[in-house]
Amino acid sequence: MLFHHLYRNALELDPGHPALMFGDQDMTYAAMDAQVGGLAAGLQTLGLKVGDRVCIYAGQSFEMVVSMLAVSMAGGVFIPANPALKASQIDHIVRDSAARFIILDDGRYQAVGEALAEITSLDTIVQIGAAVDGRGDWITWSELAAAPCESEPVCVALEESSLAALLYTSGSTGRPKGVMLSHDNLTLGAESVAGYVHNDAKDRLLCALPLSFDYGLSQLTTALLSGATAVLINYLFPADVHKALAKYEITGLACVPPLWLQLLTSEWLPEAVAHLRYITNSGGQLPEGAVAQLRAALPNTNLYLMYGLTEAFRSTYLDPAITDKAANAIGRPIPNVTIDVVNAEGWPSAPHEHGELVHSGPLVAQGYWGDPEKSALRFKPAPDFSRNSGEPAVWSGDVVFSDDEGLLYFVGREDGQIKTSGYRVSPTEIEEIIAGHPDVAECLVVGVAHPSLGQAIVGVVSPRGGIVLQEKAILQHCRRALPAFMVPKTIVIRSALAKNANGKIDRSGVEEELAPLFQPIMSEKQEE
Repeated sequence: MLFHHLYRNALELDPGHPALMFGDQDMTYAAMDAQVGGLAAGLQTLGLKVGDRVCIYAGQSFEMVVSMLAVSMAGGVFIPANPALKASQIDHIVRDSAARFIILDDGRYQAVGEALAEITSLDTIVQIGAAVDGRGDWITWSELAAAPCESEPVCVALEESSLAALLYTSGSTGRPKGVMLSHDNLTLGAESVAGYVHNDAKDRLLCALPLSFDYGLSQLTTALLSGATAVLINYLFPADVHKALAKYEITGLACVPPLWLQLLTSEWLPEAVAHLRYITNSGGQLPEGAVAQLRAALPNTNLYLMYGLTEAFRSTYLDPAITDKAANAIGRPIPNVTIDVVNAEGWPSAPHEHGELVHSGPLVAQGYWGDPEKSALRFKPAPDFSRNSGEPAVWSGDVVFSDDEGLLYFVGREDGQIKTSGYRVSPTEIEEIIAGHPDVAECLVVGVAHPSLGQAIVGVVSPRGGIVLQEKAILQHCRRALPAFMVPKTIVIRSALAKNANGKIDRSGVEEELAPLFQPIMSEKQEE
C-alpha cells in the first residue's frame, strides 16, 4: 500500500461518505479522489518527477490534505510545514530539502515571499487562493487542479519502501532535521494505531494538531484507512476544541499535554462528550493528576496514553483497562513493533533497571534527510539480543524501565538529565511533582551550571488563570514530596511557557529566554 492508497477501500465501499469536514463543508471520498487525481496530473504537467520534494505550507484545509495525497500520487515527496512557522524556518526547510515546488495559502505569502525569491532550487509556487501579480512562476491551486481534468495522472513506479514524506523535527541542538518516511512507515503505522483504537467508518476524528506533526498526521492517516471522517480545525483557544467536539459529534480526539491541561480548565459540556468514544495523549507524559481529572471528567471515554517519536511514528500505548493502576506508564509496544531496553553495558535491562529505549520494526524511518552523520548516531542496528537483531532501529535517547509485568515507564532524556551533587536526576520526575500543585498550569525543570553542585535545578512555572503564584509555596510543595537533592534551588514564575510549532513546551526556547537570569539567581542563592 502507498500513502495515496490509504483511502481506496473507503472509496470502493462508500464513495459518498464524508472523508473530510472543515467549517460548514464536507468533502466525500469520491470528491476528494477526483481532486487528488486532478492535482496530481497538474503537478506532473508542471514537471514534477519521481522523488521531487514539494513543501506544503498551509493551515488545516481540504487543499492541504488533497495536496499531500496528490504529491504522493504524482510520485513526489510531500513536506507538510507547520502553518505557525516563520520565514526563516520555511527558508531552511525549502533549502535543506531542495524542494522544487511549494504549495502555500494566500495568507502566508507576505511572510515568506521575500525568502522564497532567493531560493534557486524552487521552480514553482502554487498558491491556494487569489493569484499574485507579476510572478511568472506562480499558479493558483484551483487552476492547477482543474486544468488537466480531462487527463489522468501518469502512473509512476513506486515501492512501499520509496520515500513518501519528510517531517521536519527539532532536536536538542541545531536546525530542524527532515525525518525520511517511506510509504510503508505511514501506511503500516496507520494500520497499527487504527487497530488498537478500533477505528471504523462511523468515527469522526478531530484533527486539531498540525498535519506537519507525526502525531497530527496520524489522525488523518488512521481516518482515511478506516473510511472514517477527518474533521479539520485551526483552533485558537481551548474553547474552540470544546465547540468542535459538540458541532461535529467527534468520536476520537488526540492532544499533547499542554492542550489537555488547557482543556481541563474549562467545563466539558454534555453535548461535547456525548459521542467521544476515545481520547489519546502523546508528545509528552501527562501528570498523574491530569490523568485522574480526565478519567473523572470523561468516565465513558477510553483514554489511550501513548509514547512515540517522529523517527519511528509510535512505539507504545497503555491499554485503557489498566490506566487507573498504571497511569504513569507508557505501556507496551504497539502491534508490529519491537521495543528493547538496553542498559549502559549494552545488555537487556532487568526489571526496574534504567536503559535506553530502542525501537525496531517496519515503522523505523529511513534516517535524516541529507545528514548521514546524525542519521548514524540515531539509526543503528538493533542490539544482538533483540528478536530483530541487526535490523534497522531507532536508538531513542530516552531512558525507560520496565516493571515486573513488562509495562514500560518513561524516566527522561539521556541528554536531558541533570547531574547535581553527584546524583543524576530526571527533570520529568520533578516536573510531575510541581505539576501536582493545584495552582500550577505548566512547568519545566532545567539544569543550570553551578560552581559547587555541578548543576542546580531550576523550576519554571506558570500559574492557573487569575492566581498569583509564590515561589515559597512551590518550594515547600517540592520539599514535601522530594529528597533534598531534587528540590529546585529556585523557581522562576512566568505568565506562560513558550511553545514550539507543535504546541509542546519549547524546552530549548525557555532555557534561551531565561539564560540571562540564571547566573544572577544562582549568585544570589549562594550568597544567601
